[in-house]
Amino acid sequence: MPEGDYPDNWKEITDAVERRSGGQCECTGECGLHRGNRCIERDGEKAQFANGKVILTTAHRNHCKSDCRMENLLDMCNTCHLRMDSVLHMRNAYESKRNLKAINDMFLEHDYANP
Repeated sequence: MPEGDYPDNWKEITDAVERRSGGQCECTGECGLHRGNRCIERDGEKAQFANGKVILTTAHRNHCKSDCRMENLLDMCNTCHLRMDSVLHMRNAYESKRNLKAINDMFLEHDYANP
């Protein structure tokens, strides 16, 4: 399986993570909040730390989608999951912007006489 692909049994894996969590976010500070205490957000309820409804999703501690060991997976609320992945999202945005600039530099006309 290529690194970054989810396994074929991803649904069964996430179901097991959801059962373990009991419907409560499993973050204990991985997001930068909570300082060792478990997040109080519960799936489907009104969010305490954000606007809207809580949605729990399965997060990878090491950000590797193909590493589906239970100890690497957490059922996290939308706020904690987004905060935990924020550095990854910033890096991906930077790389996308850099790649787009490189493509533009290669294929767009330049007036090399007037840089």
